[in-house]
Amino acid sequence: MTKTQAYLNARMLPARKVFSETVDDGDDPNAVNTDFPSPTRPRVIMLGMRGFPDVQGGVEKHTEKLARALLALGWNVEAIVRNRYVSRLQKSWCGVNFTRIWAPHIKGLETVIHSFLGVLYAGISRPDILHIHGIGPAFFVPLARAFGLKVVVTCHSLNYQHRKWGLLARSIFRAGEWAGMRFANGRISVSRFLADKMRSAYDVSVSTIPNGIDKPANVRSRGTLDKFGLEADRYALCVARIDEEKRQLDLIRAYSQIATPDFKLVLAGDVDYSGRHARMVSEVVKRTPGVVMLGYQSAASLAELYANAAIFVLPSANEGQPIVVLEALSYGLPVLLSDIAAHRDMTIPRVRYFPVGDIEMLTKYLAEISEAPPQRLSVLDRRHVLAKYEWREIATRTLEVYVSALGSSRNPVLHGSFSRGGMSK
Repeated sequence: MTKTQAYLNARMLPARKVFSETVDDGDDPNAVNTDFPSPTRPRVIMLGMRGFPDVQGGVEKHTEKLARALLALGWNVEAIVRNRYVSRLQKSWCGVNFTRIWAPHIKGLETVIHSFLGVLYAGISRPDILHIHGIGPAFFVPLARAFGLKVVVTCHSLNYQHRKWGLLARSIFRAGEWAGMRFANGRISVSRFLADKMRSAYDVSVSTIPNGIDKPANVRSRGTLDKFGLEADRYALCVARIDEEKRQLDLIRAYSQIATPDFKLVLAGDVDYSGRHARMVSEVVKRTPGVVMLGYQSAASLAELYANAAIFVLPSANEGQPIVVLEALSYGLPVLLSDIAAHRDMTIPRVRYFPVGDIEMLTKYLAEISEAPPQRLSVLDRRHVLAKYEWREIATRTLEVYVSALGSSRNPVLHGSFSRGGMSK
């Protein structure tokens, strides 16, 4: 048993009533003996994602993987999902219980309404921890605290910097960030630069716990490649929702300036909400030979695309910590990334950066794929990435935040105990 796991066991003892339950993970020598003093395992409710499995989005992938890892470490996990993304017939998945709550599929309203209703449900359900993902849903942290809930917030991205949102939506995101940082019992950021920003702005403690990745699948199928007319090692891959922040138009324009490309550009991802930008991307793709727009792809199809690509490209203007980059690295792909803090934070092997919106430099890098196909990551580099971003370790570090939150007794909403810049210590 690791020192961290032993620490968690000791800290959980006073958190609940007298009872002992041992959670064992088969013959795993690293299994956690949680010794929870309660007739049931501790329970966390997750809120903020659309749903899972196989729902597009970084927050959705994060919560999907984290939920399974927390289950393996002895916690019961419930996910409050949106009715549009999970079938009413699906009550659970891999041990994670689903609670479907209605939300309108309207940009700017879906997250707000679903988060409000989700917090009301959590107030009735009384979990040990309510884990809110995203600064938008964090707008309702004060309400959750008023209900007496222990709340942990994860900051995944600075959504108010995204150009697709109007003034009102950006204001709500900023207010959600403020509420989450000041009123939550525990705070997590998926990248160092986000954590530093939160600490500086609100004078609170923030744990940096990154996204994770699974071991790459052993891919033998070629069904996806055949379906879209792709050849192994003859395409550059971009996996991202079709969005202004992801800047697929920059990538298409750079590719179109290569005189005679002997590889294709593959865009995997769908729109969240149809609009002018999505239509523009679709129209430009139709006018640009060699660009293949796949739409949303399942995890199995993405594994095949990663396994056979020549290089992975992500030209985003804003990110928190992109899981798709980690997935590409796990398959040994060299990566070409925009020069932003989220990408620099990841300390990636065999990476090349280009300034956001620099079409000329991006064209130059893409053209080199034909001249000298990039080498894949070494086995040692892949092992390093997998070890650094392993979900079990990430879940264990998340439990440390949960345990700390359970030991936080004063409620700033009820007692007004916060000072300038954040809660008083």
